[in-house]
Amino acid sequence: MTEREIHLNAFLSQQNFLADSQLVVITGDASFRKYYRITTAGQSFIVMDSNPDVVNNHPFIAYNRLFSTQGLRLPNILASDERHGFFLLEDLGSVHLADLLASNQKINYYQQLIDLLPLIAKTPADVTMRKYDGEFVAFELNIFKEWLVEGVLKRRFSNDEDALWQSVVSLLTDNLLNQPQVTVHRDYHSRNLMYYQNQWVVIDYQDAVTGPVSYDLVSLLRDCYHQLTADEFSQLFDYGFKVLQDFGLLPNVSPAQFRRWFDLVGVQRHLKAAGIFCRLLLRDHKAGYVPAILPTLEYVVAVAKDYPELDALQHWLSQALMPSLIEVL
Repeated sequence: MTEREIHLNAFLSQQNFLADSQLVVITGDASFRKYYRITTAGQSFIVMDSNPDVVNNHPFIAYNRLFSTQGLRLPNILASDERHGFFLLEDLGSVHLADLLASNQKINYYQQLIDLLPLIAKTPADVTMRKYDGEFVAFELNIFKEWLVEGVLKRRFSNDEDALWQSVVSLLTDNLLNQPQVTVHRDYHSRNLMYYQNQWVVIDYQDAVTGPVSYDLVSLLRDCYHQLTADEFSQLFDYGFKVLQDFGLLPNVSPAQFRRWFDLVGVQRHLKAAGIFCRLLLRDHKAGYVPAILPTLEYVVAVAKDYPELDALQHWLSQALMPSLIEVL
């Protein structure tokens, strides 16, 4: 038995779980955390193993309280061993937005989730929240360069490519910084939104930051794991703009200006995501995200075609990088 398993068993014993309680591993997410479902006496709970040697657990605890006070539904933390990084959570089942996308209530579900965005945006920032400043944007975009270009494709930028990349980073950074800055969940998408007892529950909230007002709507409507139809997107984008506007989050902002903000945030987010998928493959040996890499880049190319200043980026991606990716993935 490993040291980690010894600590886990000690934690479960402290919660008075019997020795014959059933502990089942749940498929993990893209982080270093591990999850288990434990069943005893007809009740079930979730156990989160979040080793403090590799994960900062403060945001998980602090932001849970912070968002809950705003009226958002989050997983209840029932018990914790912060020293060793074990948490007992309520069991919220296994139904996510991703599991409901074939429902005839799909648009209604999305609208309900858009209605929650002002609650997130207006949440007072915790002192530990990072800000989406220029350094942070550059750090995130460098994930694409390090793990997709240099990692998977095993190539270095030429001088011309480096100049192109720096111009893209500058453009996307300005777009992020020029928007109203609010509290941002940062991963508000179909796999992090659970449906439990006719309520939406927000999970994976611990990476929240202070950032651009359009970001969470981008995460929801330009999900790397699900593509809305053009009509669905248009309807939901208009609805999202009105909700944010009605709550005073878009002062003197036109729909056209907001659409530009939205699209360029989508480009930044998808470039980062493609890099993260490659990092999960190479560093963490998680191949399950590989099928999402090319569709994620296809989105970048499609959006970039609408913006002349991104024409060189879309040409580079579609003509140089993506054909090479097809060969190696």
